[in-house]
Amino acid sequence: MSGAPAIELKGISKAFGPVQANKDISLRVMPGTIHGIIGENGAGKSTMMSILYGFYKADAGEIFVKGRKTEIPNSQAAIAAGIGMVFQHFKLVENFTVLENVVLGAEDGALLRPSLAKARAELERLSREYELKIDPDAVIEDIGVGMQQRVEILKALYRQADILILDEPTGVLTPAEADHLFRILKGLKEQGKTIILITHKLREIMDVTDTVSVMRRGEMTATVKTSETSPEELAELMVGRKVLLRVDKKPAAPGETILEVENLRVIDEAGVERLKGVSLNIRAGEILGIAGVAGNGQSELLNVLGGMARATGTIRLNGAEIDLTGENSDAQTRRARGISHVPEDRQAEGLIMNFYAWENVVFGYHNDPAYSRGRFAMNNGAIREDCARKMEKFDVRPPNPWLTAKNFSGGNQQKIVVAREIERNPDLLLVGQPTRGVDIGAIEFIHQQIVALRDAGKAVLLVSVELDEIMSLSDRIAVMFDGRIMGERLPSETNERELGLLMAGMDSVPEGKPLHEAVEEQLDHVGGRA
Repeated sequence: MSGAPAIELKGISKAFGPVQANKDISLRVMPGTIHGIIGENGAGKSTMMSILYGFYKADAGEIFVKGRKTEIPNSQAAIAAGIGMVFQHFKLVENFTVLENVVLGAEDGALLRPSLAKARAELERLSREYELKIDPDAVIEDIGVGMQQRVEILKALYRQADILILDEPTGVLTPAEADHLFRILKGLKEQGKTIILITHKLREIMDVTDTVSVMRRGEMTATVKTSETSPEELAELMVGRKVLLRVDKKPAAPGETILEVENLRVIDEAGVERLKGVSLNIRAGEILGIAGVAGNGQSELLNVLGGMARATGTIRLNGAEIDLTGENSDAQTRRARGISHVPEDRQAEGLIMNFYAWENVVFGYHNDPAYSRGRFAMNNGAIREDCARKMEKFDVRPPNPWLTAKNFSGGNQQKIVVAREIERNPDLLLVGQPTRGVDIGAIEFIHQQIVALRDAGKAVLLVSVELDEIMSLSDRIAVMFDGRIMGERLPSETNERELGLLMAGMDSVPEGKPLHEAVEEQLDHVGGRA
């Protein structure tokens, strides 16, 4: 039908038990546009897209594709309707080639050879038409994540998708790769494709979308033209109140050196060297940010400093050397020395999901005399009182110590971990991905707590894949690539382009070569990233 929306949802509702994930959602996405979907963690974005792609069936409501009412009971029906989805975590077989991944599930018959021959010709055409240059015979595990994402887009185009849904597509990309992805998306739009972009990054929404829809608590609260809104307005629509989008902090006043790391090396169980001679230092009253794409040694650095992994080299805290391999190299000894650790994965490493909040808030510190009734008894009443105090101070919602960790939203789970670690008044705070999957309002609060610790004269090591977060929170920035420190910069004396080059293992771009091509070649040269 002429002028009909590419996608129209009418009155979509979906509940999981007592939880209403989507409530009477209506949405119109016009053809040949890039339409952004934003909302806090748990706002219902993923549920809505999962209904559109056939993973869930709506309890009520209708879906129209290109003006026709369409039933989408499964992903095959979505593909048949011309809808493709690129997931945040890629659905690729790592030991298959690009060509084999593209044709997988879309074979023409029992004989694979004709399907592969047809796919190769079609892949070459799609690559040329949409400027998605890629080697069809490259093995997935040997190419970088930017290229892997390109394979996912080609898979959808090979299945003749006219409508592409991308879920948080830039979480694993360098800035140069992200910019190139957006050029690809704009090219797809010019070719008549319709793009639905799910992201929590307001800058990306402003840069690349034509229209943006905002969700809050399972409902659609607004749809606006991107050119007629602002990041501040979108943040307020998402949260329901004004949000400070920048980190408000005074200049650092660094004091004595708290942490010294020299020639730190880690070899994993497979014999792969993950840290290759890392050296750094952090002083009291400053935040050292570690920038880098996930999988370049940041996790190993945090784990060694936090006593969760062994290494060779030298670490000194307040001038005294720390045991890296012996019986005193564990996390408990690190905590006793004044190191607190907010791990990167709160659910796997920071909390026990089936335990109460008051139990989680004491983990790692249960030997503290304040929580003891003697050598063999815990003072549970004191622990619960302490938990209630922390919940009030850190605005954990609901402030109920008797709720299990799994019953809190991601942002409130993170607040429990942050409260437990910051309230120990550590000399050194290790904090990994502090706002991953966290609501925009909770991001503001967590940033304030980290800055307050710095201002109290403590040292903070911040690891984040969010370059905006690194730039705004850090007093100094070290960039990691392939297990090494590529360089250090002051936030006031650098920019995203320079940091992005360092994140890709480069100091400069060869003359005459486009930035994204140089980055891709470098990343492929080192065999991709984990």
